Amino acid sequence: MRSSNYDKFPFVPVAARPDACQTDWPAITEALRAALPAAPTAPDQPLVLAVECYPGTDLKQLQQELVQALQPAQCLVADDLYRSPADIDAMVAGPLTDDPVFGRLNGLTVTDFFDPSKLQAAQAALASAAGQLVVIVGTGATLVCPTPAIVVYADLARWEIQLRQRRNEIANLGSDNFTEKASLKYKRAYFVDWRAADRLKKQVLPRADFLLDTNDLTLPKLITGADLQAGLAAAVRRPFRVVPFFDPGVWGGQWLREVCDLPDGPPNYAWGFDCVPEENSLLLGFGDARVEIPSIDLVFAHPRELLGEAVHGRFGTEFPIRFDFLDTMGGGNLSLQVHPLTEYAFDKFGLAYTQDESYYMLDAEPGAVVYLGMKEEADFPEMLADLQRAQDDSSAPFPAAKYINEFPAKKHDHFLIPAGTIHCSGANGMVLEISATPYIFTFKLWDWDRLGLDGRPRPIHLTHGAANIQPDRTTTWVEQNLVNHLEPVASGSGWREERTGLHEREFIETRRHWFTDVVPHHTHGGVQVLNLVQGTEAIVESPTGAFEPFVVHYAETFIVPAAVGAYTIRPHGAAVGTECATLKAYVRT
Repeated sequence: MRSSNYDKFPFVPVAARPDACQTDWPAITEALRAALPAAPTAPDQPLVLAVECYPGTDLKQLQQELVQALQPAQCLVADDLYRSPADIDAMVAGPLTDDPVFGRLNGLTVTDFFDPSKLQAAQAALASAAGQLVVIVGTGATLVCPTPAIVVYADLARWEIQLRQRRNEIANLGSDNFTEKASLKYKRAYFVDWRAADRLKKQVLPRADFLLDTNDLTLPKLITGADLQAGLAAAVRRPFRVVPFFDPGVWGGQWLREVCDLPDGPPNYAWGFDCVPEENSLLLGFGDARVEIPSIDLVFAHPRELLGEAVHGRFGTEFPIRFDFLDTMGGGNLSLQVHPLTEYAFDKFGLAYTQDESYYMLDAEPGAVVYLGMKEEADFPEMLADLQRAQDDSSAPFPAAKYINEFPAKKHDHFLIPAGTIHCSGANGMVLEISATPYIFTFKLWDWDRLGLDGRPRPIHLTHGAANIQPDRTTTWVEQNLVNHLEPVASGSGWREERTGLHEREFIETRRHWFTDVVPHHTHGGVQVLNLVQGTEAIVESPTGAFEPFVVHYAETFIVPAAVGAYTIRPHGAAVGTECATLKAYVRT
């Protein structure tokens, strides 16, 4: 292994006033107080300050600080106007299903959570407060008062939400399930809370007068809506990185800890999420201050400039490409698994597309393998019976070697994994996983007779898996189609380009560039995601000076928006004079 200068807190610099970011509650409430006199409101209407909150925001702290500083005539909490937790549980039961991992995407909105009679009563009380200051906080604050004088959007990244769920600090939207298992709270948030909140966010965030960063409970930050929009506009016209996060797992290794300089606390790091815009954050830099927002906000605000017309036309306001790390260096095998076919993903879960993926080996120890596809002589019904037997009887482990191919894995190998292909990474490999964005739809088939970090068996989905495994993807077919399927594409002075995938059933194209000098690139109207897979450092530049030079380090993933157009990459710093390599992914159009 080797250490690197991996940047764990990348940010997009925003040109703004030195005092653009207000930090901590006294400065925040003073800025809001100063904005109130100029806020437009009719004489016969209350002066309403609405703080629309993403689910998971600390409403108690927010209410306390605003009431203490602003002394409103009333302070309403939108969440208090919801239906009862029991009624909401019944409402979401259908989309959630009784499966411990999977639900079904649905059309629920924040409006559906409100009790109509409570909402009417609150709105009547508002009408009686003409000329008075009224503060409304919570998820749905702008539904209680659709035309407030001032709109503040209190935003929160999904990774921070997950950490609060694990600490039992928050419940799901409209629920009192504070102590429910964290994985179940995450599932409910994924299928219900975040979908409903995002539908409302798309309407509210563009007209927000202020953005309140609530990710750090000890140090909230406030910027104006205009400065938020300026930051988003800056991000979409230059290469940028989202803020990575890392998590331990039962099979996790030690490579990420060393290369990414991660804390010693957890026993390992299994996952590193370096480009999952639905869950990663985006840092906006205002001088020395950093404002953290969910990176999906950029997708919502500038889908055409970010994704490109063709990608936006196909995927809407979803970022379709995911890069993440799977670290088994010094760890164990991933679970043996399969992902749903497209039609199955739609029929069972409401997904418009499925979780096709690939494993790019950033590193590997001698003897590392990738399990991929079935052996030629394997009997499919017999394999399913052995998987079921292993699930029912811990003394009868699944004989993986009898049924599943084991391909040697070395650094820079690329294994393609179209949905329906049985697979997993073995121990002592460092995988850069490049895949379509639906990222929780993994059907575990065998977990090597072990318990999760919580001491409980991890959920196995044999029924789902059996319906999706393609038994004709056997050794010869896999070798010919999925293992190091490399094709030279182009070359120039100091560089060469090759296609490494993905399979024709997958919508993502991947290109690897080896280079010792300047490499020309172009987005061709579509978003591109890259990782520096070899070399200590490279620099991304605009041939026309359209953006400031952007330095990336080994193993860092970065996004090049469609609007960027032409750009170049060359070795930089200590990498000058050495051969570097990037792996680039984009949507085939």
